[in-house]
Amino acid sequence: MRSLSYVGVVLLIGVVACASFGTAFAGEEAEMCVPLGEITLQAPDSVETKRAPVEFPHGSHLTLACNNCHHTWNGTEAIVGCMTSGCHDLSAMPKKPDSNAVDKTQVFRYYKSAFHGQCIGCHKNMTLEIQKMANTLAGIDGKLPTTGPTGCIKCHPKE
Repeated sequence: MRSLSYVGVVLLIGVVACASFGTAFAGEEAEMCVPLGEITLQAPDSVETKRAPVEFPHGSHLTLACNNCHHTWNGTEAIVGCMTSGCHDLSAMPKKPDSNAVDKTQVFRYYKSAFHGQCIGCHKNMTLEIQKMANTLAGIDGKLPTTGPTGCIKCHPKE
């Protein structure tokens, strides 16, 4: 019998977790719907973009806890979009009043900072963890997992 690859195990865990998660809400008023495919992430309509929207592979991230990305989600109510009022709803880098300096206390509300910080930051952290695994597993055959992209064109393909 052939053993499952690391990716196969991760996907299997994700499917089981989603199936369990969905049944936990059975019979309640609101039904939880977890998108398994890709989600298009794009700038607000008011922003002139220089790069293509991102086709985010939500289904391949199901092994992570939902709160890793949806950090304000309480676990029961419907998840709202990142650019909802009061979250990451600024369409430009925030500036201090009467100044051209960036207001660092509000940078997280700028949608672009939130997406880039969350996605790229997570991928960079995963790369560091994989490097640690590689150092401790030297001499063991097998392929280590890969992470997501950290560069522009991997997420924003040329149009």
